[in-house]
Amino acid sequence: MSLINQSGFLFTNFKSKSQTPFEKLFEIFKELITYTSGDFDEAIDWLKELDKEYVLTSPDYTMDDFIDELLNKGYIKKEINPSGDGESVGLTAKTEMLLRQHALKQIFGKMKRIGNGNHNTKQPGMGEIDSGDLKAYEFGDSIEKIAVTESIKNAQIQGGLEDFKLTREDLVVNDQFHQAQMSTVLMIDISHSMILYGEDRITPAKKVAMALSEFITTRYPKDKLDIIVFGNDAKPIAVKDLPYLTVGPYHTNTVAGLELAMDILRRNRNSNKQIFMITDGKPSCLKLKDGTYYKNINGLDSYIVDKCYNMAQQARRLNIPITTFMIAQDPYLKRFVQEFTKANKGKAFYTGLKGLGEMIFEDYETNRKKRLK
Repeated sequence: MSLINQSGFLFTNFKSKSQTPFEKLFEIFKELITYTSGDFDEAIDWLKELDKEYVLTSPDYTMDDFIDELLNKGYIKKEINPSGDGESVGLTAKTEMLLRQHALKQIFGKMKRIGNGNHNTKQPGMGEIDSGDLKAYEFGDSIEKIAVTESIKNAQIQGGLEDFKLTREDLVVNDQFHQAQMSTVLMIDISHSMILYGEDRITPAKKVAMALSEFITTRYPKDKLDIIVFGNDAKPIAVKDLPYLTVGPYHTNTVAGLELAMDILRRNRNSNKQIFMITDGKPSCLKLKDGTYYKNINGLDSYIVDKCYNMAQQARRLNIPITTFMIAQDPYLKRFVQEFTKANKGKAFYTGLKGLGEMIFEDYETNRKKRLK
């Protein structure tokens, strides 16, 4: 009877996690600073508005106390304005890293973990996990990998106990599985349409990029991730610049983005390469040889579209698959993405903003397992 009484579920009243006033405000602040592209003053203004509506502070802990604590804890810093007239407040590297970790927790924390640790190929070579086989010692092999017992056994067989001598020919080492590496370029569309129609599409794209960079750095440190943005032109950006990423009055020069992505991947020695492209609109711009721009926002211009198809085919010849994440549901644009994907033999996902991060993470893991074998 006592065993029956001890089994089953015990239900208790829900108790929210205990948080200090700073921790409560800091969780909201991390969201706001991402939405405002790193603009501290704007983020604080929004936080003050929320405070008025939801009473987030108290006489014992005011918004000024929160700002002082941010400064004391090293999350923000005071900077001299470029014009030299006064000071402004900026984010520190510590906060930039926390934003990446926050994005990773938001996106990847909701997903089912896939695998454990770095992926291994079936090919022996340099790595961190033993294959279970032994091989003769070669110049360059790590001394720590020498199988001592088997090496001594070989020496004993050769000379016996009376004339025991350990030579290089007796040495064997634990063979390892080769751990291949992946080079990924993430392309983010920063054309004006990423904030049109009352929908903020750039913030989810930023969060995905921050989370993916943190994920690769911590889980696959030997992999390489480059991030580029494309509007009228394309340029690489550093991971630390992601919280400050904004859109501009740009058209969509997909060709420029693909050219830069492929140029980056050509310089990487990794044999496993891929491109992820987040975009919400049709290609509408090309940069001509004389430096001028050819633009057409009315429908799909065949001159621009054909250049995109050519780039897709070129990437295919270089064994670089392109996965397109289309943040749009327009059937007209879907047809273009379908043809583009067919030319590259890549993949395409037609998605809204919800679930974008999960799809990119799952596809990264899937591609890694598939291509590293």
